[in-house]
Amino acid sequence: MSLTTSESIQKYIDGSVAKSKTKASTIFFKAIFAGMFIGMGAAGSNVAAHNISNVGVARLVAGCVFPVGLMMVILLGAELFTGDCLAVMAVPGKKTTALDFVRLLLVVFLGNFVGGVVFSWLIILSNQLNYSSGLLGAYTINIAANKVSMNFTTALVSGILCNILVVGAVLMANCSKDIAGKLLVCFFVIMLFVTSGFEHCVANMYYITAGLFAKANPDYVAVATSQLGLSAEKLNNLTVYGFLVKNLIPVTIGNIIGGSFALGLPLYYLNVHKKDN
Repeated sequence: MSLTTSESIQKYIDGSVAKSKTKASTIFFKAIFAGMFIGMGAAGSNVAAHNISNVGVARLVAGCVFPVGLMMVILLGAELFTGDCLAVMAVPGKKTTALDFVRLLLVVFLGNFVGGVVFSWLIILSNQLNYSSGLLGAYTINIAANKVSMNFTTALVSGILCNILVVGAVLMANCSKDIAGKLLVCFFVIMLFVTSGFEHCVANMYYITAGLFAKANPDYVAVATSQLGLSAEKLNNLTVYGFLVKNLIPVTIGNIIGGSFALGLPLYYLNVHKKDN
């Protein structure tokens, strides 16, 4: 047995109400775990794909590994910014306030950021990026440099498309009453988002931070330029400013639009709104 779409949305709204009454510190630490879990999926996907030259195949392989991060978030009760964009559904029915929604997103975003940065530093300390004679480190730099070199519109729209899929996966997993169903939903929908190359702000908290750390290693940079064809222009774009302003801001805005306004609210009004009024 599984829940209907309406029942899944109502269940999520009830959970959002509970979050609004939870201590910010509790939400924050749950968000740190989510940032690390998503980072684990991202790091694993890089390992799986870093030595595959065909872009489509590389993204598909990465897409088969990355979903583990969301699986961990859902089953272990962590707080993920992109998923929590759905909490906006609790606002129209006056279950929570708009201020509660904004406060939740801010606390979760900061927690995810801390988790992503901490995990990326742990990856550096583990020397994992030395795989394939430093090719993994070079690949990490290349991914980060390409992400910060996108224009605002590309990053924004890619963020919108990403979170339509992510919150769709969250709601679909919410429909299932057993673990197997939740895992299958997470796998296939998130695989689609990763294979499509869409932008996820929390994943980028790992991808780009790890790239920034890896850029400090001249051996990785040499491999990135000689073997992966990374241009000097894109490499120069890989800065903290490039991360925060060129990528994280437009992608985050896109994720909010995609999760809250392109899917969350429309699904609420189509399935639950009349029952709340």
